[in-house]
Amino acid sequence: MDVSGILFVFLGAQIIVATVGTVWSRNPVTSALFLVLNFFALGGLYLLLEAQFIAVVQVIVYAGAIMVLFLFTIMLLNLDNERALAEKFDLRKGFAVLLGGVLLVELLYIIGLKTPIPIKQTALTTVQLGEAKYIGRELLTNFLFPFEIVSILLLLAVVGAIVLAKKNFTTSPKS
Repeated sequence: MDVSGILFVFLGAQIIVATVGTVWSRNPVTSALFLVLNFFALGGLYLLLEAQFIAVVQVIVYAGAIMVLFLFTIMLLNLDNERALAEKFDLRKGFAVLLGGVLLVELLYIIGLKTPIPIKQTALTTVQLGEAKYIGRELLTNFLFPFEIVSILLLLAVVGAIVLAKKNFTTSPKS
């Protein structure tokens, strides 16, 4: 077994251990730190696949920004009182479960159709496919419309978060 094989086994075992630790940990902060470990190991696997850009984005975006957001949220929620987090089943949650089930049935039906997916052939090598220059070129030429739709959705999510935060801020009692 060569070095890349040994690294693959090591990172794979690390991902399995971190995933089990994330799910089974009783402390939310410990669970989030196991998830950070999982993200770093996944970035290492991307490096083994010679996808440098995706590895860097994995570490910077997920292990960095999103996990800091998770940790701040966990710490601000003060999760010591677990009874306050208990949720009761109501009509909205039942409707959400029903819609999720319908979506799952639709996805399984679409997958069951087994329609051939057209694959676009490229002249790029495997190493070039993972570089930022080629990913940017594809995003801004062949995938410009989906890229813009995602940017509009992210903008709407930010505006919605601001509206919800402002609404909660203005309705909170003054002390």
